[in-house]
Amino acid sequence: MRDLALFILDPVNLMTGLVALFVFFTAMTLMKSVTSGDQLDKRMKAVAARRDELRRQSRQGIVQPGANSGLRHTDEGLYKRIVEKLNLKTLLEDPKVVDKLAMAGYRGPKPVSTFYFFRFLMPFVLGAFTTFYIFVVNDFGQPTNIKILICVGMFVAGYYAPNLYISNMASKRRASIIAAFPDALDLLLICVESGMSIEAAINKVSQEIGSASIELAEEMSLLVAELSYLPERRMAYEGLARRTNHPGIKAVCTAMIQAEKYGTPLGTALRVMAKENRELRLSAAEKKAAALPAQLTVPMIVFFLPVLFVVILGPAILNVMDMKK
Repeated sequence: MRDLALFILDPVNLMTGLVALFVFFTAMTLMKSVTSGDQLDKRMKAVAARRDELRRQSRQGIVQPGANSGLRHTDEGLYKRIVEKLNLKTLLEDPKVVDKLAMAGYRGPKPVSTFYFFRFLMPFVLGAFTTFYIFVVNDFGQPTNIKILICVGMFVAGYYAPNLYISNMASKRRASIIAAFPDALDLLLICVESGMSIEAAINKVSQEIGSASIELAEEMSLLVAELSYLPERRMAYEGLARRTNHPGIKAVCTAMIQAEKYGTPLGTALRVMAKENRELRLSAAEKKAAALPAQLTVPMIVFFLPVLFVVILGPAILNVMDMKK
């Protein structure tokens, strides 16, 4: 057993495993473009299932006026039972966990149970692995207090690891939505000005924008379902703004709420919002371009200047060495 542990935790073998893992993720990234259509179909099916649930809940509210009108999915999995048995929702309470998971694309009670389960499990996993590696396999010649400090640091890192993962997923999802949102607003403006209702226009745009951003297509399809079955249309727009958490989309949702509340022309509001979102996208691109020279300074110093010195000074050094001979 010790030989197997030494073989697995050997630095060379670990490096080989990391390289294999990076190659695997690279291949998966290259294959993502091939499977994007399947992902879109799966997400649209998930939105259709949510629409059916909203319809069913709406009908139950009509039959039973005193019933709760909120949508509730059931979760009877292993993670749910462990979380309830250990009372992890109270022990590791995070009041914003539902919004964070929604921004990352995870909805319903099952992702919440999974989040609390891994938030409880990861500190012990990382802490135990680090302790075993440092105290049994390779101590790196460090004193005991430094080893204990490293183990405690990995324990704390395990506690925050699920939050970092959710934040990373939410950032990627928001970036994909923001990149395609101005184009979606232009399409939405064309559909509205052609005489389509706002629900039909959003539904049409969600079908057309899927090739550019699956996440935005999913959010717009979900918006159509919530517009149809939530008690107030304002709640649907506020839900979209909360899930995306972007100032441009929040402004669009606010404008659409005000347009429906006060009866102002929706096409005019969409035209103004589309222009503002295009300007936001352009300013973000200009900001990245302006920060590029500063970001290239360190790579140029580390990678370009040594090569340049070798090319310039190499022949001179060789000539001096030949003259000495």
